[in-house]
Amino acid sequence: MMHDIPYCEAVGALNWATLATRPDIAFAVAMVACFAANPGPAHWEAVKQIFRYLSGMRDLWLTYGEADSPLEGYADADGSMAEDCCAISGYAFLIDGGAVSWSSKQQEIVSLSTTKSEYVVATHGSKEALWLCSLISEVFGNITSPTTLFSDNQAAITLTHDHQYHLHMKHIDVRYHWIHWVIEKGSIWLVYCPTDDMVADALTKALPSAKVKHFCYEVLD
Repeated sequence: MMHDIPYCEAVGALNWATLATRPDIAFAVAMVACFAANPGPAHWEAVKQIFRYLSGMRDLWLTYGEADSPLEGYADADGSMAEDCCAISGYAFLIDGGAVSWSSKQQEIVSLSTTKSEYVVATHGSKEALWLCSLISEVFGNITSPTTLFSDNQAAITLTHDHQYHLHMKHIDVRYHWIHWVIEKGSIWLVYCPTDDMVADALTKALPSAKVKHFCYEVLD
């Protein structure tokens, strides 16, 4: 039934758009890509719906210079967890009002709590922030101020500043505690951001249309 449907080609085209200029479809494209090996009619309808969305939002594009703002990032994780118990991580980094880097992917570990999921994505977001700072420094000179990274989980933020032993957090892999050193060094400033303003929320789960468009206007114009 699906043999004559160019499913993989369509998903590939959408993935190119995601990587190049459309962070707002990153989560949706990642979901339909999971079924590339054995798609069904429902998956094909989802792919066509993404194309319809792009057609309706074709007047939006990445714009830089509308706001004079330094590099800042948003990191979030899907608190409800996926069916296979692996949370979805998402982060987005903006400069001068436009997105320059974004990601939406499944975490490689099984999290036992929302706090751990948020803690893990904060670590991944910090690594991306340092890489972007290094790239910007090579072009425009050294960046002396810390990069702001927003998170909507207060427990995860507290954990990044606390080096004390916690019984409920002893299972977290040592490599994720690297964020302690980054924050102590002053390279990253992890700040609380309400969920309603968390741009990366659109990269971790399916949201109502109004909320998707709200976040879309934050990174596209």
